[in-house]
Amino acid sequence: MSRNAWPIANASRAAVVAAAIGVGAVAAAAPHLYHSRQPSRAASEPLRLGPPVGMPGAPPTSADGLRQRSAELEARLERNPHDAGAALLLADALLRQARAGGDGRPANRAAAIVAGVLKDDPGQYDALRLLGAVDLSRHRFRDALDVARRARDLRPGDAWNYGVMGDALIELGDYDAAFDAFDTMAAMRPGADAYARISYARELRGDLSGALGAMQLAASSTSAHDAEAKAWYVAHTGELYLRLGRVAEAERAFRHAAFFYPGYPFAAVGIGKVFAARGQRDEALAAYRDQFMRTPTLDLAARIGDLYAARGDAAESDRYYRLAEDVAGPLPAQTEANLALFLADHDRRLPDALAIAQAVAAVRHDIVTEDALAWSLFKMGRVAEAFTVSQRALRTGTRDERILAHAAAIRARAEVARTFSSEAKRSLDGADAVGDGALDRRR
Repeated sequence: MSRNAWPIANASRAAVVAAAIGVGAVAAAAPHLYHSRQPSRAASEPLRLGPPVGMPGAPPTSADGLRQRSAELEARLERNPHDAGAALLLADALLRQARAGGDGRPANRAAAIVAGVLKDDPGQYDALRLLGAVDLSRHRFRDALDVARRARDLRPGDAWNYGVMGDALIELGDYDAAFDAFDTMAAMRPGADAYARISYARELRGDLSGALGAMQLAASSTSAHDAEAKAWYVAHTGELYLRLGRVAEAERAFRHAAFFYPGYPFAAVGIGKVFAARGQRDEALAAYRDQFMRTPTLDLAARIGDLYAARGDAAESDRYYRLAEDVAGPLPAQTEANLALFLADHDRRLPDALAIAQAVAAVRHDIVTEDALAWSLFKMGRVAEAFTVSQRALRTGTRDERILAHAAAIRARAEVARTFSSEAKRSLDGADAVGDGALDRRR
């Protein structure tokens, strides 16, 4: 690992957590579906809906339960392609599968399903509100914000829409508006989905203890029947325990999450982080490699590469760094700054790192993206620009160690540059004075 490298996973957590909260709360939208009606095609006929996944009477949100529900609903849609109720419940289950498995393909299928419902019935409110969660899952944050605002205007009393709005605003970097939306949601409908958003807002502001308390409340408010959501909330208490230096409590949380949902990626990676925090590098490496075989991600490949680098195994570390780049995909496909941060942290393809960071920063202004842009500028030697951008990355009061470390390194270099510039200016002023004196004497 390069001298200035910092674990890329911190970035990936911050970059996806708001969208993941939105996906995890899809079940909160689904009870509303149970009483929905189709306004355009048959206004008096209720949608044919069973209880949403994770709710009493439906399969649990375990891996088997999600697969069972998806298969049942796919069969129902095959029999009747215009069954909007089955379509929306299937989209709900698919979004859960996407998050639980770290696989974006189910979210793409969910997007096609919801689009089909809206094509048949553009006024289908439940499809519109679910579309916001789909857009969040696919990192289409501007689209998610637009959809949530449309849904809010249609039904201002529906708290769900404020949550989706806040999630999108977080990712776009409009924090004040996002926090207002979360407050509105929590006031209108307190519950696990609102508590998780409040937790993330507190984390962004640097209140890690307050964030932990709110995430614990989200976990305790979630039924064990909704195993996937329970595991997500509990795993994220583990992340917060780690950030607070409470490693033993973090391990317990990650193992509890794995109990609720065996094989849950967030829990498996979390246990690897616990090993790493304790200096148990061999155990961390084994945990990360095992999970990488199941869900290959940039984050995991980077962690594995860093551990091999710490061993002095340059060949294996470079192999996993190349895998990290491959898993991230081509430059034009980047919608967040994780690849830019990875490249800059590891001094790889620095012009590409800057190009990615600049492209992402052109459409979103969250602190993770600002940090990636600042760090990429810094690595390219553009220290003055890096300093300006890095100050924007600190604007929420975050205690994110990576962002703070980058800002400190950039500030130190900027101060050296300013000192050198001042000394050079004094030297030049002195030389000018000497030269002027010599000219006067010659006259």
